[in-house]
Amino acid sequence: MLELTMATVSGTEEGATAGMLMADAPSDPGAVLRVGRDKAVCRLVTPEDWLFVSRVHLEFLCGPEGTWQVTWLQGSQAEPSSEVRLVAGAYAQPLTYGGTVTLPRGGSGEIVVIDRTGPRSVNVGFYHEL
Repeated sequence: MLELTMATVSGTEEGATAGMLMADAPSDPGAVLRVGRDKAVCRLVTPEDWLFVSRVHLEFLCGPEGTWQVTWLQGSQAEPSSEVRLVAGAYAQPLTYGGTVTLPRGGSGEIVVIDRTGPRSVNVGFYHEL
């Protein structure tokens, strides 16, 4: 099972977790959870006016061995207006635009999407339950 929690934070609400959303999916091969502005396909939806987040920004996909990976999907722009980082404990890694990284099996952490133009972020916590 992969559990996700999402909080949107602006400069005036730093540290606030009001409006936190949650989603989960079993660790079955092919299971998918998406994060973005498009309510039709995303389980976790950001505010529509947060254009630094694509219509479908992050895709969490379960592979054949029950391991999860996250992909920062490329949008319609050649260059993104955000930065994405994977943080797990003391370890932090930038995620490249269009890139994929495997989540720690049985671990937890956070994917942070940071607006390059203003003090806003989307924080997606993850917990991979074995």
